[in-house]
Amino acid sequence: MSTTTNVPPSRWERLRDSYMWYSFKRDRTAQLCLAVFICMVIAAFASPLLAPTNPYDLSQIDIMSSELPPFWIDGADERYALGTDAQGRDLWSIVLYGTRVSLLIGFGAVILQALLGVTFGLMAGYLGGRVDTILMRLADIQLSFSTLMVAIVVGALVKATMGSAFYSQYAVMMLILIIGLAEWPQYARTVRASVLAEKNKEYVDAARVMGLRSKRIMFRHVLPNTMSPIFVISTVQIANAIISEAALSFLGLGMPETHPSLGSLIKSGFDYIQSGSWWITLIPGAVLVVLVLSINLLGDWLRDVMNPRLYKG
Repeated sequence: MSTTTNVPPSRWERLRDSYMWYSFKRDRTAQLCLAVFICMVIAAFASPLLAPTNPYDLSQIDIMSSELPPFWIDGADERYALGTDAQGRDLWSIVLYGTRVSLLIGFGAVILQALLGVTFGLMAGYLGGRVDTILMRLADIQLSFSTLMVAIVVGALVKATMGSAFYSQYAVMMLILIIGLAEWPQYARTVRASVLAEKNKEYVDAARVMGLRSKRIMFRHVLPNTMSPIFVISTVQIANAIISEAALSFLGLGMPETHPSLGSLIKSGFDYIQSGSWWITLIPGAVLVVLVLSINLLGDWLRDVMNPRLYKG
């Protein structure tokens, strides 16, 4: 006599049979964008292994080799595939290191935004009343200040109190703090709207009847049911944070030129476009466009997949 046991499906089997996996297999744009994004992330964080030179090591910089063109232009040097910048640094190396810095700022700022925004959104939506009013008015005040204005104010205060050398040394942390504090209301408003739709459902009432504390209900029961919009926002916000870093660095409010990021690289080569050294700005700019475009297209695909109104069954 044989007995059969019902083995629950593994996580991979659930993913394989899900609508998200089905949609991803049929969407060539999403596949291409994910492949490009993964390759850029791996190349950026493996820059110490892939880069021929270390742009932070002054002994490896040859000022006599400045403004050399890429390999497909006459006058190129075979040692520098993408040419060099005005300081004689290998452009391939500083693009890899600069992409790593931009990604660190993007991911770090989004993590800070999510921590603040999700916490405030949960509290505002679930607790309601005066807590909701105070937090949402605080979000309204924050939204009235642009990221650029926050960067100007914070940067001026830090440089006035700590000095420019301190700001340059901790520029990555300062940009994460600035962009994170400037953009958290996006998460808070979205999470609050989702919590308002969830908190009156039966499973929340059952948790209250069981005597669970509000903190546990919010984070253990309500939050998991609001993750879909959080994932969608995060993809868009990563791209926005990278763009914000590039804009701030281009205006001189972000990374210094001695610590390359995509924004500071574009700024450092902008003055040399008229002299014919267009690659110093164009190549980092093209990398920035490809990186942001791949993230945005992935975010568009994720938004469509997680939208229940578009679910086909």
